[in-house]
Amino acid sequence: MLSVYISTLIAFVSFFAPQQQSKVPDLFKGNFADDYGIKYSINDTLWIQQPRSKYHIIKWNTKEQYIVARNDAQNPGEGGLYTRIDYMQFSNMEPWKWGFCLSVYDAKTDAIAESTAKADRQNPKKGCGGYPFSRMKRLN
Repeated sequence: MLSVYISTLIAFVSFFAPQQQSKVPDLFKGNFADDYGIKYSINDTLWIQQPRSKYHIIKWNTKEQYIVARNDAQNPGEGGLYTRIDYMQFSNMEPWKWGFCLSVYDAKTDAIAESTAKADRQNPKKGCGGYPFSRMKRLN
């Protein structure tokens, strides 16, 4: 009887456990500066935009190239809300290796942020709500 209970409990917990996320490519982790001179530090769980904005990463979707994050409560604006960051790699644009777009930064839930219209990666010069993707280069 106990073994049936334990098996049922394990199956139940496994069903509701968070799905493992894709491994985040090293290209997107580290210290960066964008083409506006803003500096960033990015790892698996935190996106910091200097000087005062932090985004706590909930999900990296490497297949569809976006991140869902919760805005830090101490951010200058939209604290505690949710953000979707779409990103893409660049070719032949040295030193810019990749770029990003804050597709939404004020969603009430992570599900709303995730389902918000995507950026247009086919047109990185205007594909971020009519603006260009911010281009990123690694800092040493």
